Amino acid sequence: MIPFTYERAASPDAAVRAVASTPGAKFIAGGTNLLDLMKFQIETPTHLVDIRGLSLTRIEDTEKGGLRIGALVTNTELASHPRVKRDYGVLSRAIVAGATGQIRNKASTGGNLLQRNRCPYFYSTDHPCNKRVPGSGCSAIGGLSRSLAVIGTSESCIAQNPGDMAVALTVLDAAVETMNAAGETRTIAITDLFRLPGDTPEIEFALRPDELITAVTLPPPLGGTHHYHKVRDRASYAFAIVSVAAVLNKDGTGRVAFGSVAPRPWRIAAAEAALPRGPRAVASAAFEGATPTKDNAFKIPLAERTLALVIAEGRA
Repeated sequence: MIPFTYERAASPDAAVRAVASTPGAKFIAGGTNLLDLMKFQIETPTHLVDIRGLSLTRIEDTEKGGLRIGALVTNTELASHPRVKRDYGVLSRAIVAGATGQIRNKASTGGNLLQRNRCPYFYSTDHPCNKRVPGSGCSAIGGLSRSLAVIGTSESCIAQNPGDMAVALTVLDAAVETMNAAGETRTIAITDLFRLPGDTPEIEFALRPDELITAVTLPPPLGGTHHYHKVRDRASYAFAIVSVAAVLNKDGTGRVAFGSVAPRPWRIAAAEAALPRGPRAVASAAFEGATPTKDNAFKIPLAERTLALVIAEGRA
């Protein structure tokens, strides 16, 4: 373990100031992803600022009829909240599909969104990885790529976003609220939070180093039927090979986002417009321009078939 220092922040202001004033500092909440990365020496923070004691743990109705979720609300608390289960069922279903009960008890809403993209070569310090060491090369290209992204990739990186909750939040048009050391706050649409790799795959999020997520907001309920279907190699404690989050209306319209197929949750307007024409039309629009490898090309027809199951469920 590489040595680091530690402090518990007394307020959000103190937390962002501590990170801003200490080169190499990072926030830590549940730590379910960061601590693993530190053990592998992939993340090597010089200083950890513990934010678990901050008052960012409330789930509140908004004036517009939506919901505001504190960044430190645990996954378990969020999935079981009565209003989430009633009005945002796709979110509750997606969270319960993720990880294990023990991890959901620790993982925070903000931290879940910021988990690093998954790739076996990113987690192996014996192989070059542009995400881990910029400019060193991408071992996944030409290597083992069955679980990796088929669209939104670049010549620098083909890692996929592994989240479940993020896919549901994308289909719900969520936004994140942040603050920084200068006291500035801003709201970022969930679709703008995640960056595609391009030439800088090491930069995964549209956040500044001293910027802290304080809340996630949801607009008023969409209505319709809510669905989340996750295809994985085993029944629990496994990342998705493909996932589908959808909100479907009786007239055949709706919203859909795919998970584990791209470096971010994959939601395309043209694909949603194609919903009345069926899953094949949706997949054709959603994966236009895809560049799968020989090992993961199966993900595209699998996504189509998974959506077909979701649509059938919505009609039942």
